[in-house]
Formats: sequence, structure tokens, C-alpha cells
Amino acid sequence: MLAFLGRSVLLGLATAAILLLAVPDLRQNIISTPTVSISDDDSSSQLSFNYAVRRASPAVVNIYNRRYNTEDRLKLTTQGLGSGVIMSDKGYILTNYHVVAQADQVIVALQDGRFFTAQLIGKDQKTDLAVLKINAENLPVIPVNPNYKAAVGDVVLAIGNPYNLGQTTTFGIISATGRSGVSFYGHQDFLQTDAAINEGNSGGALVNTKGELVGINTASFHPANIETYGISFAIPYESAIKIMKKLIADGRVIRGYIGIIAEKLNPVMARLYDADQINGILVLGMNPDGPAAKAGIHVRDILVEIDGKPVKDMLSVLDIVTDIRPGTHVKVKVLRNGKPMILDVLIGNKPENLGTKPEPPVQQLPPVPPS
Repeated sequence: MLAFLGRSVLLGLATAAILLLAVPDLRQNIISTPTVSISDDDSSSQLSFNYAVRRASPAVVNIYNRRYNTEDRLKLTTQGLGSGVIMSDKGYILTNYHVVAQADQVIVALQDGRFFTAQLIGKDQKTDLAVLKINAENLPVIPVNPNYKAAVGDVVLAIGNPYNLGQTTTFGIISATGRSGVSFYGHQDFLQTDAAINEGNSGGALVNTKGELVGINTASFHPANIETYGISFAIPYESAIKIMKKLIADGRVIRGYIGIIAEKLNPVMARLYDADQINGILVLGMNPDGPAAKAGIHVRDILVEIDGKPVKDMLSVLDIVTDIRPGTHVKVKVLRNGKPMILDVLIGNKPENLGTKPEPPVQQLPPVPPS
């Protein structure tokens, strides 16, 4: 039996050997290694942001600032240029305050070749934003995703009209968020990016890789006698849209006002003023006729919450209060001698001639040196 099986195996092996020798193609298929076919057309794997540009760029317009000639009041000349973003099919356009602040006439040029004279709906110097309106049909509108939150490292594209060269797109990332103290016009939380934003880009769109609005381009950072590269700023779209709605509704931004000067609490202050926490601000002074004083807030109080929102520093107070319409009653939580108190504050109307700080107070506490 074993001899029979052995002969069968040997016969099978011999037959296989004869077939491999007689049919070369069969031998090649058995011993060859698998190969991967690579197409000459590798466009599918190429990194490109063309989709984002095609989606967003039609809604970015060129803006020309025209002023009457000083020698001939009947003659208009172009004095400046910038960019803008179409936010609504009704013709509302967001741009920078400084692009249109001194204009006698504003011309808007769409990417499809149409030109329009724009109406100035409103402008706000403190946020460097303005709203224009054009009477036009079939307008492309910038995509907006309310769920998008800009984060450091996000890829962004800046679209605008630098130096009147025509629409241009530059590329970068979000370098930082929450930048303040950058604007000449007032406090503002900026997005910082290394995407190039040059003269003429102001008012243009900063978009993500889906073509969704991230911010309104506003400035490049160029300190005197210092060459800087890759430091530009944009106003976050959430803030820009909020201001736009106020300008459309009222023609200006009506800001709430509380009338205090304060300093962020630190561990030394917390110990000195019997606070068991270091969250909040120490009230150093106030307008004696302002809403805070009338509500019973005192110098040396530690302000912890306004309208249920935690207070971290003076900037957060400004952000909370200026977003509340004057005439609104809000609850303010303070610590006085270590004991919590809830006070009712009637938000006032911020004086037009007031900057980002209240008037010089008649009573002011010297700040405690930080630890």
C-alpha cells in the first residue's frame, strides 16, 4: 500500500515538472511577485485646496474707496482699496471700518465682472467692521458653518485683492486665538495666522479647507523699524456676524456699560481680600455715576460673575457687558470681605466718546503687585 502511494506521489511530481518545463507562462505566473499598478495620473492624491477656493472666492469682492478731489468737489478719485465678503443674498457685505471710514463713495466689484455703488449701512470703529449693501441679484454668499471653532493648527486660506492685483489666495495656519491689543481702534480678540494679509486684503475672507468663513482679514503686524513675516490677524466670524447684525438693525453698535476699572485677581490679592478662590477681578475704581456704583458695587469687591457668566479678567467683563443691550437688568455676583453677594445691575449705555476704559474714577484703589 505504501509503495503504491509513493509511486502515485512521484508520478504527480514528475507530471508537474513536465508541465512547468513545457509551459513557460505557467511557470512565470507561479514564481513572479505581485506588482502594484501605478497610474501616470496622480491628481487624485495631490494635496489641493481648489475646492475651498472655488466655493468661497466668488463671495469675496473688491472694494474701492473714492473721495472728492480737494480742488474739484465734483470729481471723485480712488483713494484706497480693500476687500469685502458677501454675507447675504440680500446684498449685505462685511468689510473693515478702515477700508470705508473716509470714503465719499464706495464701489464694489464682483468676481463676475459686475460693479455696484454701495450703500454704507453702518460702521463700528472699535471692532474695525463695517456693513455695505448693494442692490444686486444672483449673489454668491460665503459659506458659514456655525459649528466650526477655529483652533491652533487649522489650515486657512486668505482671499482678497492685495495691491489691486486682482483676487489672490494665500495659505497658512491658525497660529493663535484670542489675541488682543492689536487693533488701533479698541479691544478685540483676534485670530492670528501666518497666511499673508497685505494692503488690499483688509476686509477679505479667511476660510478653512472647506471654504467656510473663519474670519474677516483685518491687519498685518508691522512694528516700526522691524520686519515681520507671517504675523497677520483676522476678526473671528462669530464676532463679525454679531456686529453685522447690530449694524443692520441700528446702524451702529449700541454697547452696554458697567463703569468699573478692575484688575485680574492673583494669589496675593486673594489672600489680602479673604477670597478662597483666584477667579475673578478686583474692583480698583469706578465711575461714581455709573451702573456699578448705583447698584452698590464697592471698590475692593471681587467681581466673580456677570449674568451667570464667569469673569476671568477685565477683557471678559468688556466682552460680556458690551454684548448686553442697555436697559437690561443683570445679576452680578461679588465677594465682599470673603462673603458672596448678588447685586442687580442696570446696564447703561456706553458713552460715545469713551474708549475701552471707563472715565477716570474719583475713588481708586492702588493695584496690588502680582505675586
